[in-house]
Amino acid sequence: MNRSRLTALRAFPASGVLRSLCSLRVWAVAAGALVALTPAQAQQSLLNASYDVAREFYREINPAFVQSYQQQTGQAIKVDQAHGGSSAQARAVREGLQADVVTMNTTTDIDFLADNGLVAKDWAQQFPYDAAPTTSTMLFLVRKGNPKGIRDWADLVKPGVQVVVVNPKTGGNGRYAYLAAWGAVLEGGGTPEQAREFVAQLYKNVPVLGKGGRDATAVFLQRNIGDVLVTFESEVLSVEREFGKGRVDVVYPSTSVLAENPVALVQPVVQKKGTEQAARAYLQFLYSEQAQEIAARHGLRPRSQAVLERHAQQFKPIKLFRVQEHFGSLGQAQKVHFNDGGEFDRLYGAGQGAGRR
Repeated sequence: MNRSRLTALRAFPASGVLRSLCSLRVWAVAAGALVALTPAQAQQSLLNASYDVAREFYREINPAFVQSYQQQTGQAIKVDQAHGGSSAQARAVREGLQADVVTMNTTTDIDFLADNGLVAKDWAQQFPYDAAPTTSTMLFLVRKGNPKGIRDWADLVKPGVQVVVVNPKTGGNGRYAYLAAWGAVLEGGGTPEQAREFVAQLYKNVPVLGKGGRDATAVFLQRNIGDVLVTFESEVLSVEREFGKGRVDVVYPSTSVLAENPVALVQPVVQKKGTEQAARAYLQFLYSEQAQEIAARHGLRPRSQAVLERHAQQFKPIKLFRVQEHFGSLGQAQKVHFNDGGEFDRLYGAGQGAGRR
């Protein structure tokens, strides 16, 4: 032992040295345990790639899940978010975004990932309600006082009415708006040709297409473009939180489309990261009573009947049709209406010109 170390030891009574050594040993064991746990904890991190207007919902869901997961498993976990137009998010995942889960607003975006080997082909059978824990529908937001007298779909094609919608080629919000308008004509006894003419006229009244739901809201409320915004029912609460109550009026059309919000695991990512169990628990949590209550508070229609009944005043009754009733499926609607060269390209190009797209 060198002299300096010996001098240091002599400065303490023997009992003090022993206590110090014991304390150091306990600290070292604890530190070793902490170091041993750190890699495992660092691996428990999930990324949820989601659609544009679900930001606030998942901002509240994520800490609730983190707390629930830690209570049930004793493991720490972190959940990060990535938001954008639903289809843009699906393409980002295909191009390498390392999302563990996708929570979209149309099944076509998850089918797209399944076709690219990123999501299981039977993804819709892996969770209840065809893997869609919440639903929504399309309605209208109009300027305070409703100066243009917007009441139903037919009012959107009147001369002088400007309509803001999402581009159906980049976001599920836009696809559901398009299908809701088309289906409303059929629900009223119209023919497919009449529906085509109606939707073509509607898009002639569209001055700009939003990239996603939140972008369309910004166009309407920040840039003050348009007389009516066609968007998800859930966007109403987001608008009130961000811009204050009373900025817009809400108009429920006589009929609209049932929009289901599907979820899925991104298989290559969870297998690579070893997060499949945690990712599955995250998606299952969305069906819990706690998560369904959060969904209702954010304007998403819950699957839980008990939660829905508690929020009956919030979710007004509206005649809803399913996509399958008029379009076969969202996949078929995608091929006919939204793929390159489809119905939307033809009618929008004819009405606005490719340069406006």
